[in-house]
Amino acid sequence: MDQSLSTYTNKLPSSNPDKRLLTTTNPLTTTNPLTGTPSSMNPMQQQQPHQQQHQQQQLMGPMSNPVAQQLLGLSSNPLQQQLMGPKNNPMMNSMANPMMNSMANPMMNSMVNPMGNTMHTTPLHHQMVTPAHNPLMQQQNRDERNSIFSASDDNVIMKQVLDTHLPDGTDVDVKPLLNIVEDILRHATISVDSTSSAEHTDMGKIEGKLDNKPHQMNAVVMLNSLSHIIDKLACEMSFRCLSGGDGHTTALALFHTVGNFHWDAKLVLTLSAFALNYGEFWLLAQIYSSNQLARSMAILRQVPMIMENSAPLKPRFDILNKLIRSVLELTQCIMQFKELPSMYVTTDVPAMARALNTLPTAVYWNVRGIIACAAQITSLTSMGHEYGISSSELQSWELSTLILKINHLHEFLKKQLEDCHRVVGDRREMDFRNSFNQLFETIHIDNMKILRILISPRDDNLPLFDGATKKRVSLEVLRKRNVLLLISGLDMSSDELSILEQIYSESRIQGTRLDALYEVVWMPIVDPSIEYTEAMNKQFEEMKNRMPWFSVYHPSIIDRAVKRSIGDRWHFRSKPILVVLDPQGRELSPNAIHMMWIWGSNAFPFTSAREEALWREETWRLELLVSGMDPTILNWIRDDKYIFLYGGDDIEWIRKFTSNARAMATAARIPLEMAYVGKSKKRENVRRAIAAINVEKLSYCWQDTTLIWFFWTRIESMLFSKIQLKRADDQDPIMLQIKKLLSYDKDGSWALLCRGSQILTNGHGSTMLQTPTDFDLWKEHVPTRGFDLSFTDYHDKLHVAANNCCRFEFPIAAGRIPEGMRCPECHRLMEKYIAFLCCHDQTGLLEPY
Repeated sequence: MDQSLSTYTNKLPSSNPDKRLLTTTNPLTTTNPLTGTPSSMNPMQQQQPHQQQHQQQQLMGPMSNPVAQQLLGLSSNPLQQQLMGPKNNPMMNSMANPMMNSMANPMMNSMVNPMGNTMHTTPLHHQMVTPAHNPLMQQQNRDERNSIFSASDDNVIMKQVLDTHLPDGTDVDVKPLLNIVEDILRHATISVDSTSSAEHTDMGKIEGKLDNKPHQMNAVVMLNSLSHIIDKLACEMSFRCLSGGDGHTTALALFHTVGNFHWDAKLVLTLSAFALNYGEFWLLAQIYSSNQLARSMAILRQVPMIMENSAPLKPRFDILNKLIRSVLELTQCIMQFKELPSMYVTTDVPAMARALNTLPTAVYWNVRGIIACAAQITSLTSMGHEYGISSSELQSWELSTLILKINHLHEFLKKQLEDCHRVVGDRREMDFRNSFNQLFETIHIDNMKILRILISPRDDNLPLFDGATKKRVSLEVLRKRNVLLLISGLDMSSDELSILEQIYSESRIQGTRLDALYEVVWMPIVDPSIEYTEAMNKQFEEMKNRMPWFSVYHPSIIDRAVKRSIGDRWHFRSKPILVVLDPQGRELSPNAIHMMWIWGSNAFPFTSAREEALWREETWRLELLVSGMDPTILNWIRDDKYIFLYGGDDIEWIRKFTSNARAMATAARIPLEMAYVGKSKKRENVRRAIAAINVEKLSYCWQDTTLIWFFWTRIESMLFSKIQLKRADDQDPIMLQIKKLLSYDKDGSWALLCRGSQILTNGHGSTMLQTPTDFDLWKEHVPTRGFDLSFTDYHDKLHVAANNCCRFEFPIAAGRIPEGMRCPECHRLMEKYIAFLCCHDQTGLLEPY
């Protein structure tokens, strides 16, 4: 960015995409003393023509040439004399003032014809002749509007400015200097009343309170080489304001003085020169009543009289403060472009290119605003408070037009700056995401570096909240511990939280061994594109206070790039995941939530190796499905009873199935138990089914829907665990049965028949209902082949004839979605669809994430 600013080449405004900033439709294009019209002379110049010319030559030397006279407004014009009377009119000349040509409105003080010559008037004359009553003056105003800032001269104006830009490679960091200037301007005012005081306070909030010592120390070193330039600019500005130089000519002179500097340095140096004089005025105003030296100097500057009449001047001070504020805001915006990292933002970024194209225009108009502010104070100290009061309304209009102009430029550049910051953020985030994986491939002494990056990138001393003590703590409590990062949104269901709390408590009860080896840390991920509301914060606080483990104390401390990287590496979308890190920060498991749901604390230390070992020990049995969830079912298993697990939400099917199954068991003389395990979705329908089963005493069922949620979560976790381990192949018998069970759940009703822990068969609701209903058709095989084989053979024949479809649903929020999957029935590769589903169930057993 520094190089971009320094190598900016002189371009004509015709290439400026914001060319409308310099058009005649803008209020600033009317020619007046503020924007470029020379005006009346000082009393010395208002003598007889010969005496006047002689004294000019004596006082001005080379400046008495015609060109200088035209620049300073000293040349005469017969048309002006014809309109306004001769210059040597005693009554008029005695009332003229040199400051009118830099600050007063052309309606009050002076007019300029297209050649730049002046015609003179006075406040008294203004009382007698105004543009509203003088057709010649109205015509002259129209001529002025076409003279300097007409559309045809836009290119000429900016070409003059760009011609002064002759950078020699000098690069100065003027930020410390700008801090000093802001401090001066923040204090350089006086309270006329409470409103003015509030205005002052508001202006002081531009960059907040400044730390005086650091920025002053940095500025001292810089001022060793820049103080003479600032003094020169201050003298040039004061001289031209006193001599009647118009704003444009004064601006060009200042630009010539700082021609070898970059655009940001030109602006800050000019602003510093203004602050030097402006701050001196207000320093005298604030201390002259208590300091004799200041009082004597203040008298020379007419400060006591101005302050005694400050109330009538309040509108003038207010508009002046507003203009200074606008100048500072635009200056700060321009400075921020230089602070952009050049490795991320170059001139090929469209927003940066637009900003660089507009930069000279913005600097020019900001300098014009600075000159206008300087002329305001100079007019007061040289002409007295009477002039300030009499010209306040018209000059307020002039300053207001400058404010509009500068604010318009500020809004344009601010938009480009926002776009540049967005580019920086995106590119920096991409770099971080690319290097994120390398963190886990590097050997670390402990886990502190990775935890700081993940949890506390801003070096917060107490980033964690201890759920046990309800106090904030440092990351040191996690040093050299196995850390389980529980990553989720704010909408983690109460069912999930309840089961996790239960598993966490069980692990602590087992003794100090596990307690000393791992800690859980909740990392709530909030979408950075969504506004963080009070309702969201309340939800976060409730969850945080409920959790017995550690949490980050606020979601905002997790960096946006970290959130993206978590999604990239660990496939987090919105469903909770549990990332396991060892004491050195190495990743032991990308998501241990599945093994925790399946095996609980028995899965410790929750590594991928432990997960594979647990699967090698497993078989397709009823204990795998129900684990230790229900002691009643475990008793049935020990008693070697026949057990039907069934699910769905069709009440009529449930009635028929339980009735026919009980009749079959009676006829076959087998001990049969039935348990209803609900459905993975549609919680309200499941509740109605449970109510009907209880009332009609159809079978045993779980009364707590949390158990039903946990049953189906475990089944889904078995599938995702196999996918994560890349063991979801078709030769795995457990995987085949899990797929079937999940598919049956999506299609409706289903049932699974077991004998003790052995699972005999499972199938769709239609075939599992038909098999006990047709008991009379296959009961003849029971004596010879046994009940188990007779039931499965008949059911398998019905299942083949039914030719039911299989389908699986993988929510995007689950993160890991297999590229392909084979049907567990026919083993063909299944077709892949994108589905949009709404079950009108806001409290589903598997909450929508």
